[in-house]
Formats: sequence, C-alpha cells, structure tokens
Amino acid sequence: MSQLILNRYEQNDQGAFIIDVAAERVEDLFSNFDKRAPYIRRDLDQAFVDYLIDCAREIGHDPFVIRIELTHPADDSKRQRIVKSISSYFLYLRELEKDLLRHMFRRSAILLNIGLAILFMSVFFNQWLGEERSVVANVFAEGLTVAAWVSLWESLAVFLIEWLPHRKTIALYLYLSSTPVNFPSTHDINPAFLAPNK
Repeated sequence: MSQLILNRYEQNDQGAFIIDVAAERVEDLFSNFDKRAPYIRRDLDQAFVDYLIDCAREIGHDPFVIRIELTHPADDSKRQRIVKSISSYFLYLRELEKDLLRHMFRRSAILLNIGLAILFMSVFFNQWLGEERSVVANVFAEGLTVAAWVSLWESLAVFLIEWLPHRKTIALYLYLSSTPVNFPSTHDINPAFLAPNK
C-alpha cells in the first residue's frame, strides 16, 4: 500500500496500524433497528462497518488494530461485548459472502451447461443443413453459435473476473473478525481469547 495512505494511520508499539473510532456511547456502534436484541446479536451501525472495511482495505496486508474511544466510558463487560459483537458480525458477513460466492458458482455451472448444450445443437444443426441452406436457416445457425459462446463466456467470466474479489472480501472479513480491539488506557482485547457467552 502507498506510504502516503499509510501515513494517515498511527502505529502502536508493535508496529501495527491503528484504526481509530470515536463515539459518544456504546449504543452508537450498533444499528437502531434491533435495540431489544442483545449486543452479540445486534447489527453493527452500517457507517461503522463501512469505515472499518475501508480502513482495512487501505492498510492492506499490514497488521492493524481497532482503537475505540468512547466519550462515556464503558465498563469491562460492555467492552468485551463490543469486541464479541464486532467479531460475530464480521463472521456473519463472511458467511453471507460465501453464500453469494456459492450462488455465483451455481450460476456459472448452469451457464456452462447451457452454453455447451447450445454449442452442441449449433454443430448438429450446421451439419444437418449442409452447404445448401436458406438465409433464415443460416441466420438461425449463426445465432445458435453466438448464443453458445455468450453463455460460455459468462460462465468463464465468473472465474476470471468476479471470483478473486469475492475471495479477498471473505479473507478481509475473517481478518476483521479476529482483529484486536483496544480501548484507551486498556490492553488490546483479542476476540480469540474472550470467554464464550453463557
């Protein structure tokens, strides 16, 4: 990543870049649409999520931590809930992205089979017509060939163009789900070491 971009971020004593987040209170980090749900099952605020994703993409492969500063400090229990919620939410987004990728592969397989079937029909139709054919038959035969290659290209495009960005997004969500979260004047909290919910 460009050093000019990385210069926007502070680094901690271990050299990890710091994604700074400032909020009034804990509730500001969560969506307002499911206030009655426990924090661990609530959606994070979309602006907060987008900000973390954008920063993580800017930092790239370099290590980073999230530092959250609250105007109204939270106790240790709420801080742990924030960390668990961030981890759970990005694991949830990862599963959604994996489902989307599986759907793309199914669509690709369907297009591949359709393309091969149309191509087979095109070859058979051209052989059946022989050299003597009407203009209408010739247009239909060529149309089958074009339709077959369009379908095959759409199938191939998933692997050549769309697959890699989705794989990168899945990896990014996994990394964000395990990123240490720091609250000023406290140690980093790593989601991997939190006790499970009871």
